[in-house]
This record gives sequence, C-alpha cells and structure tokens, in this order.
Amino acid sequence: MSRTEKIEQNNAKWFRGSAFAQEGYDPEFEAFARGFLCGDVLEHGVLTDKQKALVTLVALATCQTIAHLPAYVRAALDVGAAPEEIKETLYQCAPYIGLERVRCALDVVNQVFREEEIPLPREKQGTVTEETRFDQGLAVQQQIFGAENINRMRESAPPELKHIQDYLSAYCFGDFYTRGTLDLKMRELITLCAICCLGGCEPQVKSHAAANLSVGNTREMLIDAVTQCLPFIGFPRTLNAITCINEVTGK
Repeated sequence: MSRTEKIEQNNAKWFRGSAFAQEGYDPEFEAFARGFLCGDVLEHGVLTDKQKALVTLVALATCQTIAHLPAYVRAALDVGAAPEEIKETLYQCAPYIGLERVRCALDVVNQVFREEEIPLPREKQGTVTEETRFDQGLAVQQQIFGAENINRMRESAPPELKHIQDYLSAYCFGDFYTRGTLDLKMRELITLCAICCLGGCEPQVKSHAAANLSVGNTREMLIDAVTQCLPFIGFPRTLNAITCINEVTGK
C-alpha cells in the first residue's frame, strides 16, 4: 500500500475522512499535517489503535491544544476506546500536568459525550477511601519502584519536604493509580507520555521509563508511545524523551 493510500485509509478510519480538511488559507500545511499523522505516525509501531488514541489524548491535554481535541476524542471512540477509558486517561494525567489542564480537557470530552449521547456522569472508578488512600497508594508506589527505594526516599526527605512524599503516596498513587478501568501498565504508559510531553522533566522521564519496564511494558512500547506524541510535541521533546529511554534501557 502506498503512503497516499495509507493517508486516505487512516483519515477515514480515525477521523471520518475529515482530518486537517478544514477550509482555510493553508492547504499545503493541512496536507503536511494529514500526511504525517495519517500516513506515517498512525501506521507505526506495536501499540493497539486504542492505545495510540489514548496516548494522543495525553499529548493534547498536556500541551493544552484544546481547540481540535473533539476530533481526537471521537477518533478514540471510533477505534474502540470506552468512555471510561478516555476519562481515566485524562484523570491519570492530573498529578503530572495539573488539575486545571485536565479540567479543560474534560470539559471538551464531556461536550463530545453529550453530542454522542453518551450518558454522564460515568460509573465511579475509585477504590480507596479517605482512610485507605495513603496505605494503598504507598503499596502501589512500592510495587512499581521497589519498597526499598521508596522507603529510603521517604526516610531521607528533609522535614520541610515530608508532606510532598505523603502527597505522592496518597494523592498521586492512592487516588489515581488504584482506580478501575485502566491497568497498571497503561497507567504507567500514560504517566510517561505526560511527563515527556511537558518537557524539561528528564529525571522523571528516566524514573518512569524504568517504572514502565518494571510493570511489564517493553522498550519498543515506550518508543512507540513517544512516537505517537511526536506530531503534537515536536522533535526536540521527542528526542529528549528517547535519549532518556535509551539511558534506562542501555541502548
């Protein structure tokens, strides 16, 4: 199949034939964008279409490219992502990109769901209580990064930073990583992509690249996930992320 045929096929499959087809003053740019996304990036790698769609939502939410987000939400639905999976993908981003960025993205998602007649709100996915969120979060944190590493990090934190360690365990891992619908492997992949898309977070990229490997994701999956983010974050952040992955995987 030629690249031109792939472009047309993926444009129809993912975007109902309307990707970058708006009437406007930059038809050449629209053609470049449609070709790179539909002819190259969406064709690449081992991720499922659903994983590609969810990773793309992470990139768009992190970069706050909200204006065109509805088309990507519909694309995610069209390739098989459940409404709960879309919501949980964005929820998972909150500790990394901030509450209000996620809320901006959720506003768009909710509008698309209403237009698609998807009932709201969706079924609750939380599994912890106010009494258990810290202990369960710490347990997940230790599972991913190793109990010895987490305990040492908590014990070595200076007094004025103890609260940050508690927030990491209870909020980041307790409130979010313990939720339903998405498994630990997908949550760690989402986390890695969010941090890569932020840029300037190379120590955290390395940490979560290693965490992805520890929960069973492969180097190939990490490279492919970052590749799906490339059209929305550009080459510099993508190459920085790949350098971090290479250091962790010894490549």
